[in-house]
Amino acid sequence: MPQRKRYLFVCVNRRPDGVPKGSCAQRGAEGIHVQLKAALAERGLAKVEARACSASCLDVCWAGPVIAVEPDGYFYGRVTPADVPEIVDALASGRRVERLVLPPEDFTEATAAPPLPAPPRGAPPQA
Repeated sequence: MPQRKRYLFVCVNRRPDGVPKGSCAQRGAEGIHVQLKAALAERGLAKVEARACSASCLDVCWAGPVIAVEPDGYFYGRVTPADVPEIVDALASGRRVERLVLPPEDFTEATAAPPLPAPPRGAPPQA
């Protein structure tokens, strides 16, 4: 299998309930990873263009769910399941979803925009 042009590292790190900064998994990242893998495969992009990989903590928990796009060197933040089709469309056309790209101030918790809320306890995983 050839090397892909891009690798999308989806943080699926999970912290215990009650940790103030939360975690990407608590905000639905596991479902986003599954959805992203399926969408890339459906569009025929998974074998050459992009691979969705799970990752541990990417150190921007407050902006999660987070996806690091490599080798391009940018991060998507506050990703929701509704964003996945737009991300895949952007990959297919060689662009990025600018509204999801984290700005420099989001890499420091004190200056970051507000996080997405975690789904209520007992809610089914987002897909």
